[in-house]
Amino acid sequence: MAERGCPLEAVQLPAEVRESLAELELELSEGDITQKGYEKKRAKLLARCVPLIQGVDPSLQVENSILGPAQASAPAPKQPKPRPSNARDERFRSDVHTEAVQAALAKHKERKMPMPSKRRSVLTHASVEAYTPPADLHSAPPDVTTGLVQHQHAYCERPKLASVRGVPRGCRGSVLETAGGVPVNSRVSSKIQQLLNTLKRPKRPPLKEFFVDDFEELLEVQQPDPNQPKPEGSQMAVLRGEPLAESSWPPSLLAALQQWGTTQPKAPCLTALDTAGKAVYTLTYGKLWSRSLKLAYTLLNKLTNKNEPLLKPGDRVALVFPNSDPVMFMVAFYGCLLAELVPVPIEVPLTRKDAGSQQVGFLLGSCGVSLALTTDACQKGLPKAQTGEVVTFKGWPPLTWLVIDGKHLTKPPKDWNPAVQDAGPGTAYIEYKTSKEGSTVGVAVSHASLLAQCQALTQACGYSEAETLTNVLDFKRDAGLWHGVLTSILKRIHVVSIPYALMKANPLSWIQKVCVYKAQAALVKSRDMHWSLLAQRGQRDVSLSSLRLLIVADGANPWSISSCDAFLNVFQARGLRPEVICPCASSPEALTVAIRRPPDLGGPPPRRAVLSMSGLSHGVIRVDAEEKLSVLTVQDVGQVMPGANVCVVKVEGTPHLCKTDEVGEICVDSSATATAYYGLLGITKNVFETVPVTAGGAPVSDRPFTRTGLLGFIGPDDLVFVVGKLDGLMVVGFRRHNADDVVATALAVEPMKFVYRGRIAVFSVTVLHDDRIVLVAEQRPDASEEDSFQWMSRVLQAIDSIHQVGVYCLALVPANTLPKAPLGGIHVSETKQRFLEGMLHPCNVLMCPHTCVTNLPKPRQKQPEVGPASMIVGNLVAGKRIAQASGRELSHLEDSEQARKFLFLPDVLQWRAHTTPEHPLFLLLNAKGTVTSTATCVQLHKKAERVAAALMEKARLSAGAHVALVYPPGVDLIAAFYGCLYCGCVPVTVRPPHPQNLATTLPTVKMIVEVSKSACVLTTQAIMRLLRSKEAAATVDARTWPTILDTDDIPKKKVASVFRPPSPDVLAYLDFSVSTTGILAGVKMSHAATSALCRSIKLQCELYPSRQIAICLDPYCGLGFALWCLCSVYSGHQSVLVPPPELETNVSLWLWAVSQYKARVTFCSYSVMEMCARGLGAQTAALRMKGVNLSCVRTCMVVAEERPRIALTQSFSKLFRDLGLPARAVSTTFGCRVNVAICLQGTAGPDPTTVYVDMRALRHDRVRLVERGSPHSLPLTESGKILPGVKVIIAHTETRGPLGDSHLGEIWVSSPHNATGYYTVYGEEGLHADHFSARLSFGDTQTVWARTGFLGFLRRTELTDASGERHDALYVVGSLDETLELRGMRYHPIDIETSVIRAHRSIAECAVFTWTNLLVVVVELDGLEQDALDLVALVTNVVLEEHHLVVGVVVIVDPGVIPINSRGEKQRMHLRDGFLADQLDPIYVAYNM
Repeated sequence: MAERGCPLEAVQLPAEVRESLAELELELSEGDITQKGYEKKRAKLLARCVPLIQGVDPSLQVENSILGPAQASAPAPKQPKPRPSNARDERFRSDVHTEAVQAALAKHKERKMPMPSKRRSVLTHASVEAYTPPADLHSAPPDVTTGLVQHQHAYCERPKLASVRGVPRGCRGSVLETAGGVPVNSRVSSKIQQLLNTLKRPKRPPLKEFFVDDFEELLEVQQPDPNQPKPEGSQMAVLRGEPLAESSWPPSLLAALQQWGTTQPKAPCLTALDTAGKAVYTLTYGKLWSRSLKLAYTLLNKLTNKNEPLLKPGDRVALVFPNSDPVMFMVAFYGCLLAELVPVPIEVPLTRKDAGSQQVGFLLGSCGVSLALTTDACQKGLPKAQTGEVVTFKGWPPLTWLVIDGKHLTKPPKDWNPAVQDAGPGTAYIEYKTSKEGSTVGVAVSHASLLAQCQALTQACGYSEAETLTNVLDFKRDAGLWHGVLTSILKRIHVVSIPYALMKANPLSWIQKVCVYKAQAALVKSRDMHWSLLAQRGQRDVSLSSLRLLIVADGANPWSISSCDAFLNVFQARGLRPEVICPCASSPEALTVAIRRPPDLGGPPPRRAVLSMSGLSHGVIRVDAEEKLSVLTVQDVGQVMPGANVCVVKVEGTPHLCKTDEVGEICVDSSATATAYYGLLGITKNVFETVPVTAGGAPVSDRPFTRTGLLGFIGPDDLVFVVGKLDGLMVVGFRRHNADDVVATALAVEPMKFVYRGRIAVFSVTVLHDDRIVLVAEQRPDASEEDSFQWMSRVLQAIDSIHQVGVYCLALVPANTLPKAPLGGIHVSETKQRFLEGMLHPCNVLMCPHTCVTNLPKPRQKQPEVGPASMIVGNLVAGKRIAQASGRELSHLEDSEQARKFLFLPDVLQWRAHTTPEHPLFLLLNAKGTVTSTATCVQLHKKAERVAAALMEKARLSAGAHVALVYPPGVDLIAAFYGCLYCGCVPVTVRPPHPQNLATTLPTVKMIVEVSKSACVLTTQAIMRLLRSKEAAATVDARTWPTILDTDDIPKKKVASVFRPPSPDVLAYLDFSVSTTGILAGVKMSHAATSALCRSIKLQCELYPSRQIAICLDPYCGLGFALWCLCSVYSGHQSVLVPPPELETNVSLWLWAVSQYKARVTFCSYSVMEMCARGLGAQTAALRMKGVNLSCVRTCMVVAEERPRIALTQSFSKLFRDLGLPARAVSTTFGCRVNVAICLQGTAGPDPTTVYVDMRALRHDRVRLVERGSPHSLPLTESGKILPGVKVIIAHTETRGPLGDSHLGEIWVSSPHNATGYYTVYGEEGLHADHFSARLSFGDTQTVWARTGFLGFLRRTELTDASGERHDALYVVGSLDETLELRGMRYHPIDIETSVIRAHRSIAECAVFTWTNLLVVVVELDGLEQDALDLVALVTNVVLEEHHLVVGVVVIVDPGVIPINSRGEKQRMHLRDGFLADQLDPIYVAYNM
């Protein structure tokens, strides 16, 4: 089988060509020659005999030859180079498999996949933009999120406002010439298009349309394939091994040691070699006996603790010896046994952070180990604390270290003899084992099992007295310990121990020692055979004719067969007999399970099976007769051990016996197995006391069996075959895959070129209730970005073809960075742990969730239109009330006479200047807390008159003209506003451009001035200079500014008369702002709406002339503008103004002002609150010392147009509780474009309520209340109380019918202070009518409502309001324009972002948006750039787990890249435009396949 189908096989290459080829191979694997050079030289060599190799794809020829049987005679240079490790992991070499992989790849046409893009600083090699965008960029991309046919959305998207997005003029033509709103020339979008092209053919069949209306959102349960192969054989019988010979065995191992130590003291027991291969010490049986006695005496008599002996019989002792010192280890082991102590051999800890070291510490702790034995040299090498003591390693118990070199031990008196008792049930030693999850357990082996194991091995291997055994394995555990330290004692065998370091330096050393010592037996792994193959050329004089037994300890690894074959091929000429190779199977729990016997010991001829991988994945054995690609060739591991019974049971559930053609877990019943996991009774019962039963349920034996963790079956001649290990088993869907098989497939894809020394780890992680395969490889240091991406795509294709399974994540890490196991392999469980914790630090990642995750819930299909009438009837039947609520009635609250008097704000200001001229209205603070300007009623009136006079005289403006006010926050802005009203002009407040950032802030100013048709700009001298500067001219056309007036020193003039509007509905001012969706919109506010707004706020917050309030808000739009400029004049209270920019130099300014002026009411924005929470959280004590006291605050309101941020408001309340801030004080407000103040907590009325809703129901626009802490619960808090005169109703977004309070719908509002419409350049009447004059389609069709564009719901609470009615709370869920319609459901970006931010501590901020139905997640990395790629998998996992969505693109950027507006809201659409126009300068962009 191993020779089948290799193209070179037809040609028997001459020996010298084969040798030269092997030499080339070695050069390539060592990195001494490039792939290109290798191919050139190889082609030359083969040119002589290549006419014979016709019709094979040249690339395939190369691949096959790399791993073809020419490898068999792979020679090496004369001087064997030190080989730190193999170029390709020898465990997984199989020529046939390589050929299969190459053929599978050849079938795949190269599909272009978008390459991830990296910032240059992250690259080690410049990334090459290898792929050009596909031609069909303009075609509508498929809806890859559902796998359904794309329908036109029934959901009518709210039309965008006509006013322009914030794009600088002049760049519109070049950047945003879009196909469907996407920049075509953008590199990013072309990559996403490629990604879509790779996903165009969905793997899954289209799903049946249906609609989930219950709340149980079930994951799709995959049905088993009805055509999958099923076992058809009869039930297997228990297989019985030959009986254990009743020869004269010694009563115990110690008795055997005593016998040889006293009768044959000079016989060699163990020879230790140094790294040069020289024998440094030979331990005789006499020495071993005397030194063990010495150690036992010292342990029992010389170690005391407060005059008590430190150790008593049965205590556990750690043995810490390096792999180069078998002699001291053997003395320590037998010394402990003689002292009746239990040795626990472990690896030498080199650093405090060794892979798995913490778990070893846990094992030592659970075994109660307090003493560690070691050598002088080893103890010196351990890390020390300052005291000179050995440090305590992480997770380890405190240990006493005892050095056991001869000089430290005490000679026992002549009459002292330890009792050498018979082998009993007590624990003899504990061997550590690392489980699949990474936990370390101790496997306890009793004295009786120990003796039985040695007897069985002696009989099975036919060991005879005084033989020589060469041991390459680790002598501390597993077969190395059982053969080389324990069984050898029974028959006085001489063991030659080869250290790992010597094998690395000279892979041939073990063969040379077999030759020198004429060894009869050798104990190796397939790795050692492979290494020696690569290094054997030029060693003409080695002979293996003395060997009668070559035990291959990992013969149970299905991939060991090719090493055995290749080794035999080469060394048969050097005296190696084929029957000598004896693969064996073992496990820590069952010790040796099976071993192949040579024919002279009665063993049947060896066999091999060519099995279908597809069959194996379904757990059945199908011999693959056809020449299929995906096959696994396995060799037998011989017969069952003497005295043992073996059966194969089902892996899951009750241990039923398997059928003869079924793969299951091998179980052993024998006196020679281990007895327990030390101290772990539960899992011990599960593993060591299994009772296999027949199909009828009858136990097969009255003795319990031990599970081995090996998967296999019993073949012909009662031979045992092993196809994998339970630890490497990954169950994806219904199919089983073995990690080793997947590694082998990955390695067969251009291994020499790419993977560093064949280091690949494969494991599975559970995401969304199923195993997902993760492959991590170390890449060669010289691999380019493009190489690595290409290799990754090919590996995906190969695994998909051969195993029919998708890889969820493929990660490449730099060479030598994966955690290592003690003997240089990869520590897989530690690698998995690092992957899950985001600590792997890969340099390349490819996620393929689209193909792997097939158990997502089915997409929701919208039902055919349900009319609004049916909805109302449905609600009535269900007993749900219609969701509507209103604030207090205005008519009851105050007389209409006063309302009429206060109808126009200019009149109010004049009246106040006349009646209370010296009453202070405004105080402006600077960063130091000093008052920089104030305004009393009369001062403000006079300033306003001067501005009005200047507008009429200098600017020659008539009533109705629009004036842009470009001022920093301050009293000048307020005076200019009233100056405009005094002369009948319409003011437009505009945030001034930032002097350090003109290029991005000035175009917005210019745009507002243009869109609002302002005839004049009022500003300060400083800003006027800035607008006319050279820098400004470079950004905008300075000649197109309207008249610019500075109001710093205008002459004192009065206006003849203050303008009085003819009717209250005349336009008072324009309010411009950029929405979170990036749209600039201006709304018109009439005089009637302005005074109604002030009146509602006055009543809600109980504002009177005697009150002081503190405001820390931007004064340019919305409620911030109203509170800053309008309310004080209307209500007469004093406003302490704190400009938010001042907080950048003094964070505590706002809180200090609130405390200083004893403000009962204060307003701030989320960004101010966040600055205080971040900057002052740790300084509350210092603030208290400065006299900051917040107990005066009745209500602190956050002004926002979004869902309340509960986490922030709660942490703010907790942080400043120490300064006296009342627990109930913090609340939020809600307003939007159509009505700037809908809800506001105010000073009276019930506290804000918080409810928990089911997030899954919310995606279906349903509101379902759940208990706090229940799964999928989302806390929502009320957005303040509805203002007086305001009515709110919840309407369906599409049918516009009223909804019940169990539904999520759009919030519609009706109130006297609604804005009167949009002010746009284009005058879109349709849009105006849609947003400002909407009517319900059913029920109350007369009331005119304004649509807020926000989704929310109403709930009647148990609380009562001032009027004694039960209080209705309004909950805002999110902006309708920002919701993501994915898989037929409605997602709110903030929910996904919250999950993502929790995924890793380095994620500072996150924003999500969609592009052509792909979900794009942008995360800000607060950490090192090289750790950026850790986030890709974590982000993908968390969104899948919590939201059942597949992330399409993960973009990792620097902190501060996600744009945030002055209110602290994320500008997701700006971000999206920046991403698509490739303006973000991302650290890394990952396109999930």
